[in-house]
Amino acid sequence: MGLIFRVGLCITFIFLVVDLFGSVLKDSTQLDTISVDTVKYWKTGGFLTLNLSQISLSNWSAGGQNSIAANAILNLTANYARKQSAWDNTLDFGFGRLKREDIRAIKTDDRIDFSTKYGRKIANKWFYSALLNFKSQAFPGYKYPEKDSLKISDFLSPGVVFLSIGMDYKPSDNFTLLISTVTGKTTIVRSRYLSSKNAFGVDSGKYFRHEFGGYMRLIKKGTIYKLVNYQFKIDAFSNYMVKPENIDWDCEIMIWAKINKFISANLKANLLYDDDVITSPNKGSRIQFREFIGIGFSYRF
Repeated sequence: MGLIFRVGLCITFIFLVVDLFGSVLKDSTQLDTISVDTVKYWKTGGFLTLNLSQISLSNWSAGGQNSIAANAILNLTANYARKQSAWDNTLDFGFGRLKREDIRAIKTDDRIDFSTKYGRKIANKWFYSALLNFKSQAFPGYKYPEKDSLKISDFLSPGVVFLSIGMDYKPSDNFTLLISTVTGKTTIVRSRYLSSKNAFGVDSGKYFRHEFGGYMRLIKKGTIYKLVNYQFKIDAFSNYMVKPENIDWDCEIMIWAKINKFISANLKANLLYDDDVITSPNKGSRIQFREFIGIGFSYRF
């Protein structure tokens, strides 16, 4: 049964690839003789939020520490739609720092998440789709609050790449559900030090870990009472070869409440589980949680 299942997956993969690229080539041979302004087929947008806080104390009897904190979130989208084709591109970037007088500046947020997805419509609201997703962070991360903290992450340590082909249900610009039985996942650990520690499931001395399995991505966007916007996203992956019942998932929710043209309240929360990531030496893999609430400058474009 295992051999038949794998052969079936390979046939499905080949069929989808041939169909996708065959459709692209067909379109390229049927271009209009009159030039078309392709700009009208693109929808671009995004938002930027910046939150700052500062505390300064001098002879304050109640105690406390001087500190300054900053957090930024940037989201960019560029989506193309024409005839039967749809091409969606998204870049999410988050970064935060906290500086207290007794310690060096520490990282509170660091996230790079880029996705590009091409789809070919085959029925009402359904697409054949191919997705490339890349996740990492830009700067080193350390285990706090130890004084001499050891590095536990860095750029491309880890870096996670998903390459997926499947079916995408897309009834509107605000909802998409991609389901794939043909997905490759590559975990990158560029740091020699972290690689030697078997970090993020990569074998000691190696820099890559390859997995093959099933994948699902759901994204839902919406508006509440005209002034509150939200985005919910969840990624789930099951490795066919090793413990397929232990599903890796990444759940994120972002909410923006508009106060005026340039000021908004923001909430961002992440729930994450990766069966290959040991969060505690004695307890193994555990659910990871991160949450941020702030009020600051906000701009949509």
